[in-house]
Amino acid sequence: MRDTICFTLNGKTVEVQNPDPTLTLLNWLRQTRTLTGTKEGCAEGDCGACTVVIGDPDATQTWRAMNACIAFLPTLDGKTVITIEGLAKDGALHPVQRALVEHHGSQCGFCTPGFVMSLYAHYRNDGAVDEETLNDVLAGNLCRCTGYAPIIRAAKAMYDYPKIDEIALAPSAKEDTLALSKTDPLTGTLKKYFAPQTPDELAALYADHPEATILAGGTDVGLWVTKKHAVLETVIDIGRVAGFAGILKTEEGLSIGAGVRYAAAHAAFGDLHPSLGEMMRRIGSTQIRNAGTIGGNIANGSPIGDMPPPLIALGAELVLRQGETRRRMALEDFFIAYGQQDRAPGEFVESLFVPAMDPAARFAVYKVSKRFDQDISALCGAFFVRMQDENVTEARFAFGGMAATPARAKTAEAALMGKVWNETNLRAAMAALAQDFTPLSDMRASADYRLQAAQNLMWKFYLGEDAPYLARKVHHG
Repeated sequence: MRDTICFTLNGKTVEVQNPDPTLTLLNWLRQTRTLTGTKEGCAEGDCGACTVVIGDPDATQTWRAMNACIAFLPTLDGKTVITIEGLAKDGALHPVQRALVEHHGSQCGFCTPGFVMSLYAHYRNDGAVDEETLNDVLAGNLCRCTGYAPIIRAAKAMYDYPKIDEIALAPSAKEDTLALSKTDPLTGTLKKYFAPQTPDELAALYADHPEATILAGGTDVGLWVTKKHAVLETVIDIGRVAGFAGILKTEEGLSIGAGVRYAAAHAAFGDLHPSLGEMMRRIGSTQIRNAGTIGGNIANGSPIGDMPPPLIALGAELVLRQGETRRRMALEDFFIAYGQQDRAPGEFVESLFVPAMDPAARFAVYKVSKRFDQDISALCGAFFVRMQDENVTEARFAFGGMAATPARAKTAEAALMGKVWNETNLRAAMAALAQDFTPLSDMRASADYRLQAAQNLMWKFYLGEDAPYLARKVHHG
């Protein structure tokens, strides 16, 4: 049993004894280490002022920009942490810092460290500097002063400056040197923190502690602590579970571990269908996609989560595990009611399977939000249609933001089944959508807006560019 975590901070080894398992990295940096360059703006992973860079030799992407405000300190065990204070060497600014200074990319300066660290992660990963890529990289960093244009100019120029010696990555954490033990908790605190390394260990732990909070990326759980001031007595961190971050592509489809982060899954989902890859580009920000997991989003059961609607439309299936018992179910059956999923105590999401796309089928997903970047959806609609000749043989239309759970529009689907894929029948299905959902009005959209927007998305899908024959003719009848 251990009472100490160990990681590298700005090139130096740090040991922290008896940490509170839900102490955020941001608070530890500022209050314990007086590294105040990392700012607190929102404490919920939105503004990017607290961005740091995490080096993880066992991750798909070595250097990741992360929000320190919702990252719990024990999750950094065995990793490399770099803050704004670690970039300059012997009085010489890092190329990213020089670029921002010389291209006037800072005004009040509060947000500047976060911008530097987001660009620094991109720099260490040898990322491209075209404007679209940079806009994605910086979507999670907010600035009230500059208008962003000088920051983008600086980012495009950051490779033009002489390189300096960089902080090295800590060596890969092997089983015999891993700081946290397998099934014993981090000791020395009234709270319990577990870091299992295998699915079997996780299954045994969760069976023994069904009341525990499962911690994946922390993009929701972090807010429970920072905003709701929740006290989490027992935490099981799945970040080290072998195989949970794996993606296996076969002719049948994609098998995705529950711990796969959005950033790691983006390319695989984009290969499955470009529409899905484009939608994932708009989930949160780079920092959120570097932390948030596919399985965590599903297990959380949010009615406005963006991943469930397209996965339901594609016919995805979940594998749930409780102890030694596994069961497989259609993803759409997992969501029962608001805040309620078909998951027993001690049962967890182990993996997800998404069938390969049938070349003869059509699919698209659309996200409707007030902002393009980093915004919660008012509505998300996903559409899958399979046809024989021009008759619909299968239809799955799934929506988020229209009900208490992500759900299919089964009345609208039925209005198309066995019928010709044409404007008349599609408009009948659009009208039938009103029988499937009675959406609510809230700060993001009114009920009337949601229903009309959902119907318009169906029409957009009908007219979509991915239907070559519709580009040539529109059927009426």
